[in-house]
Amino acid sequence: MKVLLVALALLVLLPIAFAAGQSERPADVPWYAARRDSSGQAPDPKTTREAVVQVYAARAVGWRRALAVHTWIVVKPRNADRYSRYEVMGWGVGNGAPAVRLDRTGPDNYWFGAHPEILVDLRGPGVDAMIEKVKAAVERYPYPQSYITWPGPNSNTFVAFIGREVPELGLSLPPTAIGKDYLPGGALLGRAPSGTGLQLSLFGLAGLTVAKTEGVEINFLGLTFGVSAFPPALKLPGVGTI
Repeated sequence: MKVLLVALALLVLLPIAFAAGQSERPADVPWYAARRDSSGQAPDPKTTREAVVQVYAARAVGWRRALAVHTWIVVKPRNADRYSRYEVMGWGVGNGAPAVRLDRTGPDNYWFGAHPEILVDLRGPGVDAMIEKVKAAVERYPYPQSYITWPGPNSNTFVAFIGREVPELGLSLPPTAIGKDYLPGGALLGRAPSGTGLQLSLFGLAGLTVAKTEGVEINFLGLTFGVSAFPPALKLPGVGTI
């Protein structure tokens, strides 16, 4: 039993330690002064007239970056000259600010020094209808005034909710999206964020996801371990998908 516990501890701590050491921000730059300019990944709306939906993930701020990412969704209807960015943030919520924020910054900006990764990039015919569904899902999000870093509801709970409500997105959140397994209303059973399977969850603290897109994921205290076949991948806490 002792050997098993040590092996489990190493399986959790080593990936987290590895991720903690992979900072994109220079050591002499405080988090609040880190770059937040465009990463150049969102197509220019002045030259891209087709509809666009994108989902981004970037490493969280401070100590949380070793474990988690922050995710958000952006939409641009056909012929629109600008994007709308939807995300959940905890700053100011305790003083009455809403958790759901609109257009706090640009669609693809660095997240306090962390380069964002594109999780979903859909364009062209049919995307306008999807955008309307995304906007409706934002309005239905059940925690517009609440934010809890762990186990949720947080920014990843919000984006996972959008994915479940709009399965056409085909959203697969990384294992570092802590909070994605927090099901609204304390439900024990729900759809996976991709809409291609099911998940069991105990308030985001423990659970199991089995889906075509996500594969098999085990959630233990918000940390995700898993494997997927399409494409073949290993999922580890802290590190993400390998």
